Amino acid sequence: MLRHLIGLGLAVSLAAVIFFGGGWGVARMTALAAQGISVTSITGLSALGVLLLTGLFLGILVVAPVSPVSTALPGVALLAWTGLLALDAHLAATVIPLRGGQAGAGFHLMLADGVLALLGTVMICPVFVPSRWRPAGAADLDLDTGSGGDDEAPGLPTPTRLLS
Repeated sequence: MLRHLIGLGLAVSLAAVIFFGGGWGVARMTALAAQGISVTSITGLSALGVLLLTGLFLGILVVAPVSPVSTALPGVALLAWTGLLALDAHLAATVIPLRGGQAGAGFHLMLADGVLALLGTVMICPVFVPSRWRPAGAADLDLDTGSGGDDEAPGLPTPTRLLS
């Protein structure tokens, strides 16, 4: 239960990172392209760095052995927002917080371009891996359970709990 509460905290932080980091980075990169400024400028490198850090945080949470709630909740929210865009584009743009700022403008751009649909789909994938819902056991923590270790067959890979 505690790991799912921690996953809820990570979900809130991931949603904030995607909104503020991803939105600001996309808005800055779009502005650079519109002004004809190279990505190798200080502004371009800072925007690229923020986008890379956002992607790194998302990637870590997708593959880390934490609760799948950490990526599922923001992923479902992004997919729901994309569905709202398909139903009513004006309403989907209206409910974006901080629309006047760079983060809100970049988030709207990601929504309109379909990037949020792609991210949402990737973020709900860990929900369908059964081992992500089970807590870590003694074998996963490399604790000695008193089996001796000599009776195990040599050459067999250690279980990773990724698909089982």
